Amino acid sequence: MSSCRLATCVACLLLPIGMAIAMPRQDKPAMTPERWYALQMEAADKADRIMRQADRRKSLLGRYETMLSAMFEGDRNPAFPVIFGQYLAWYQTYIGDYPNAAASFSVQETQLPGDHALPLGPGMRAQPAIDAIARLARGRQAVFFNEIHHVPLTRTLTIELLARLREEGFDTFAAETLYSSDDKLQARGWPVEGTGFYTNEPLCAEMVRTALRLGYRVVAYEAEGGDSGDARERSQARNLYERVFKANPKARLVVDAGYGHIQESGKYLGGQSMAEHLRTLSGIDPLTVEQTMLVPHPDATHDHPYYAALVARLKPVQPMVFLDMEGKPWALRDGYDVSVLFPPETLRRGRPTWLALDGLRKPVPVDGDEICRSDYPCLVEARYANETDTAIPADRLVFDPPPRQGPTGRLLRPTLGASASDLYLRPGDYRLVATDAQGRMLGRRSISVRGATP
Repeated sequence: MSSCRLATCVACLLLPIGMAIAMPRQDKPAMTPERWYALQMEAADKADRIMRQADRRKSLLGRYETMLSAMFEGDRNPAFPVIFGQYLAWYQTYIGDYPNAAASFSVQETQLPGDHALPLGPGMRAQPAIDAIARLARGRQAVFFNEIHHVPLTRTLTIELLARLREEGFDTFAAETLYSSDDKLQARGWPVEGTGFYTNEPLCAEMVRTALRLGYRVVAYEAEGGDSGDARERSQARNLYERVFKANPKARLVVDAGYGHIQESGKYLGGQSMAEHLRTLSGIDPLTVEQTMLVPHPDATHDHPYYAALVARLKPVQPMVFLDMEGKPWALRDGYDVSVLFPPETLRRGRPTWLALDGLRKPVPVDGDEICRSDYPCLVEARYANETDTAIPADRLVFDPPPRQGPTGRLLRPTLGASASDLYLRPGDYRLVATDAQGRMLGRRSISVRGATP
């Protein structure tokens, strides 16, 4: 992870006093906002050092073990579990352990005074998000999606919509995570470790891979000078304008960004968001799709107060949006065009079923005792057969069952501690590789996933 990327992450991590986090908490006396900010910066500095130490490990599983050990070593700074929980969650998504990632860092979504009324009144209609957003994008020059970086559920709809938006004439895809230094990405056709930060997570890599396969021009736009706050937002917008619209004023752009970077009004990080700055530069009014507020949390008390009411009424099984009788979309808050309601999470053999991407991918059984030869912990990766060993896999999972004898030790176990689970893969040919924390190969085999050509 580059130093400039670390600097920009810190701004997203800092939280006000009292914000609820699903993490071990320490009793602490009342403190001033200035002191809480200082403690968070101190925690972020320590988290950065630990992450650099972890990244010296040869294998991804080894890096994750370093991060996991650091989480439970104990720290007197009450801000450390809050800050480091998000760092740990990133690595948990990298290894495909999505339930623990969501639990490691969970911010309570509160109702704000400006939240719009529940979209359950007369004249409001709930519709599948994939169809409604494709229609709303017609005639637009840009569509912006946001995401929760450590909850890849919020990437699933974007992946599914890329084909629909390509059919509508969109031709350029940009993602906050991408590094401009990977200048071979377009020609290569798939992400590698140096492509970006969040692209180390398989679904994020699949989002970029899907855009490339559909013929999008893929663009990096992250600020590269270590900027933060409004300076970073302005730099991101300038990069998008110069790399997309300056050369081709008629380009049609799809953007994946984090959290409030896409809001079209209101203050953001002490200034304006990337979307506001880009609108000033280009005059383009994007369709902004908010995906971070109406999502399920491991602790239901962290859900937005609207979430339970909407789920109880609709019983959704796919992402939904709300339109009035004139087709105008509903958004939870000002600054966005439309909000997405995600259904409750369902686990199958310890993994969320949203990994199926609404049927684009299939669950493929994997037996850890077989491919890992019962040598645990074990990382299993599935790569497309036509991609190199440096490619980010289509999916990953870790097996780390409790030992049959002796103390169990670990507190967090992927796949709920089972030694058998599923990889989620599109139809096609793959090679599966199992490795240990030292990067040694434990097993390898080729598989074919049957089904229609993706």
